[in-house]
Amino acid sequence: MTVEDVKRVDKGSALMLANEAVVRGALEADVKVVAFYPGSPTSEILDTFGEVLDHFKDYKMQIAANEKVALETVAGASMAGQRSFTSMKSVGMNVASDSMYSIAYTGLNAGCVCLIADDPYAHSSQSEQDGRYFGMTAYVPMIEPCTAQEALDMTKWAFEISEKHKTLVIIRTTTRVNHQRGMVNLEKLERTPFKKNKWKDVKGQYFTVGSVARAHKAKLLEKSAAIQSDFEKTNFNFIVPGDGNVGILTAGVNFLHAKEAMQNLEIKLPIFKLGTLFPLPEKKISEYLKSLSTLIVIEELTPYLETQIAAIAKSVNPSLNIIGKKSGHFSEMLEYNVSIVEKVLAEVLDKKPSIDYDAVLSKAEGLKDILPERPPIFCPGCPHRGTLWSFRQALQQLRIRDDIVFNNDIGCYSMAFLPPNEFSDSMLAMGASLGISAGMEMSLDDKVIAMVGDSTLYHAALPGIVNLIHHNSNVTLFVLDNSVTAMTGQQFNPNSPFDAGGQPARKINMEKLFEALGADSITIIDPYETRDCIGPIKEAIEADGFNVIISRRECALYGDRLKKQAGEKIIPSENVKDTCRGIYACVKEFYCPAITIDEADGKMIIQQDLCDGCLECRQVCPVDAPQHMEVGK
Repeated sequence: MTVEDVKRVDKGSALMLANEAVVRGALEADVKVVAFYPGSPTSEILDTFGEVLDHFKDYKMQIAANEKVALETVAGASMAGQRSFTSMKSVGMNVASDSMYSIAYTGLNAGCVCLIADDPYAHSSQSEQDGRYFGMTAYVPMIEPCTAQEALDMTKWAFEISEKHKTLVIIRTTTRVNHQRGMVNLEKLERTPFKKNKWKDVKGQYFTVGSVARAHKAKLLEKSAAIQSDFEKTNFNFIVPGDGNVGILTAGVNFLHAKEAMQNLEIKLPIFKLGTLFPLPEKKISEYLKSLSTLIVIEELTPYLETQIAAIAKSVNPSLNIIGKKSGHFSEMLEYNVSIVEKVLAEVLDKKPSIDYDAVLSKAEGLKDILPERPPIFCPGCPHRGTLWSFRQALQQLRIRDDIVFNNDIGCYSMAFLPPNEFSDSMLAMGASLGISAGMEMSLDDKVIAMVGDSTLYHAALPGIVNLIHHNSNVTLFVLDNSVTAMTGQQFNPNSPFDAGGQPARKINMEKLFEALGADSITIIDPYETRDCIGPIKEAIEADGFNVIISRRECALYGDRLKKQAGEKIIPSENVKDTCRGIYACVKEFYCPAITIDEADGKMIIQQDLCDGCLECRQVCPVDAPQHMEVGK
């Protein structure tokens, strides 16, 4: 367990996930307050801080309602004289940026660091957003590691920059860095006890408006110039010597791609490896560009670096040939890898790639034809499966499938657009289903239905709900109450009775909240009793006004963990073949990964190692063939 290495107090080396190395770096920097909202690819940072919280007992931690609250929490801690840290995925900074831009103006006190992770290829995000522009547009220093070791070292350095210049510092990563494992060198861990301060001893003025904002902007520009001077000297910006007048400029994981591609091609070009994305070390870059005839800029997503490098080259090397996105050699979409980089290097240098990558990819694509399709599905025992099945039955009985619009949201239930449900007319961003529903309800004759999870409800959906109720909107809202933020690893949220590290917290009463807001009806259903859910769902859909259906059952994985902690036995189910008639409703309509077909007799069988024992499949079966294994034995 690498988390044990995070706890170590001695110097040494350890194999760590880069996200764990970030936590270790913050701990070596003696961070005192951390706050997060979970989101891949940064969730392991939250989880690791939570796992070691009880061990250290010398820092405070909260799982915030959303990223904006998390950033404001750590900013408030910094203002109060405590070193603080948060992390979020790139779209999380969209939520937090409102406060972030103001924090850039006011400045801070103690070291305050925010890590944001971009997700090229949109592995777990709605978009391939490029978060590098946040630093530039806010005049906030932004740095980028490329290895687990740099993730640790840069995190510690970020606190030093922040404290020296009284500014927020952003660490920018990408998925391939966050989830990279590597050996890291640990320094001796010297933690200090947590001690609250007095405001009179640390206070400052942290407000910005009108003339105050204009004064802040002037100071912000001076601060940015001073930070740039520091970035010119840092060892995180370095040049790897090479041969010839063709050079490479890159940052992050693409530095590793470039090194491996050159090794494959048996070449050695000079590489400028950037560790600071904003402000750029323009003097150091200018010196590097002077001796080159061609520069290859390797960066994923937008031509952020390429555009700025071209502007620098205009004055120091106007004839420089820049190879990048604007030349058509690199794409502005998807992740890069060694093959993509190697093919461009080979083309520019008129060499043959070490492997015929196109042929390899073509063969791989051909092999896909013999593989069955495997769309993502819900876990065994997932309550969302039962909720969506009941919803489908209700629509069929009401005969209005073509007369509804279904606005989905962000969570495990986002998979509602896949078979067998094939719902979702929109799915944009956390909580957006409510705002979208407001516009559609005014514009359509159809029934408007929205769906959110409990974490999304408290993250961003409440303003949209208030808006719908205030305007007497005719919308049905499903709230999938599974007690945790399931999609990112079962982290706690305001609907959980616990906070970070399993500390007791006050669970928000969802029913009283909706009652206080003025919902026209509130119906609670149990998705494990799927047949009994159909009627109440039909009533809520048919009723006028803002009607809420709360589907309440804990996430199956979280529920299993609670059972194991309590010493309870998880009893799987089995199919009674004498009863089973091979109707296959459980297979065709439920898509549970624990259910398969016995090729010997064509009857359904349940894999005991996967089954959660929820018996949702019994609710779907017309003859009640599935049962708990211990029943009747």
